[in-house]
Amino acid sequence: MSIGKSNSPEDDSPSTADAEDSVEQRPEAESSIGRTLQQARIAAGLTVDEVSSVTRVRTAIVHAIEQDDFTRCGGDVYARGHIRTIARAVGTDPDPLVESYDAAHGGRPAPTPAAPLFEAERIRPERQRPNWTAAMVAAIVAVIGFVGFTAFSGGEEGRRPVAEGSASPKPAPAQTGKVITQTPQTPKAPKPPASPKPEPSDSAIAAAPKDLVTVVLTANDGESWISAKDSTGRLLFDGMVQMGDSKTFTDKESIDLVLGDAGAVQLFVNGKEIKDDFQPGQVERLKYTKDDQRQGQAQAG
Repeated sequence: MSIGKSNSPEDDSPSTADAEDSVEQRPEAESSIGRTLQQARIAAGLTVDEVSSVTRVRTAIVHAIEQDDFTRCGGDVYARGHIRTIARAVGTDPDPLVESYDAAHGGRPAPTPAAPLFEAERIRPERQRPNWTAAMVAAIVAVIGFVGFTAFSGGEEGRRPVAEGSASPKPAPAQTGKVITQTPQTPKAPKPPASPKPEPSDSAIAAAPKDLVTVVLTANDGESWISAKDSTGRLLFDGMVQMGDSKTFTDKESIDLVLGDAGAVQLFVNGKEIKDDFQPGQVERLKYTKDDQRQGQAQAG
């Protein structure tokens, strides 16, 4: 009596070779963000340390992004900036990767106020210091105007207007019981010349006090998330700066900045423009002191 083959579940399961063929036949379109960046880095012949050195993104974060772990980036704004920066460094187009990230994380969020984490650090803004330069200019103008008015008035008091060709005035005839005395009218002093208005300087930031560090930033090419702290670590600002808006920060020692999109921001430090070639979407951590730019040096954080 012959016994036929039994149809066991193992006979229906695919072989190991078939499984490997199935994995190899997956379309490359399914590659993740991290896998795409890793393959581009390897194709460019770069190590993770070299990418970290070029982009200023820490090595641990580069490793995490290549594993599609974006929790170490510090938020969506930082994650998008890191993806753009690393993609440019390894020679691949960042736009499809950022779009893929937005699609996987609910889309690009609208600008929101500062995170509640920083609410405890917010305090009242410092009162603006008086503009001593403008006060001195106004005082000098007032003194010059007063001296000019006094000299002009003094020269006019000794003069009496006399009509040409007129005869000497005759004494008025005496009248019984009354004596009429005519008092010559003193000519009115001319009005003093209008004080010239002090012309404004070419730039308000050009008169930055030398005992302070003054940082002025303007979002010229688009909106950007900005964080600014003083030398004590106190948060001065944390939020979005819309296109065309400006922010000014001052401190006695230093200003620490984090720019979410450095390529969209124009920076002036202590009255002089920062000429660094920041790229769109690039995240920058910067630190400036009261001596920066006066000697032509800027410190990058």
